[in-house]
Amino acid sequence: MTHTYQSWDDVPLEHMSDVVSRKMITGEKAMVAQVFFKKGGVVPEHSHEAEQITYILEGALQFELEGRTVTVRKGEVLHIPSNVPHRAVALEDTLDLDIFSPPRYDWIRKDDEYLRRGVTEEV
Repeated sequence: MTHTYQSWDDVPLEHMSDVVSRKMITGEKAMVAQVFFKKGGVVPEHSHEAEQITYILEGALQFELEGRTVTVRKGEVLHIPSNVPHRAVALEDTLDLDIFSPPRYDWIRKDDEYLRRGVTEEV
């Protein structure tokens, strides 16, 4: 496989619901995604094989995982190990950079209904 070079500006924005949109770049063993949340947008509880590193570029997400509530704000990073159930709520409009290894094949196949429901919560 040869290298690729892309600008985020050239990656199509996928509107998943009224509160969640994303852009994805996928390699053979990892993927990176920009995920855009409107305030109150919810990521319902789910888990996945992929290890996840979430870096908040703007805004804040409040996660519930392993019996704890963790708020991740601009400039902060959360590591979520494989198969750990988690959910999140956008405390404000948020831009999140997610890194997954291996890639999230459910996202690639568009088999991620839990994100497409457009669930919101008052924050």
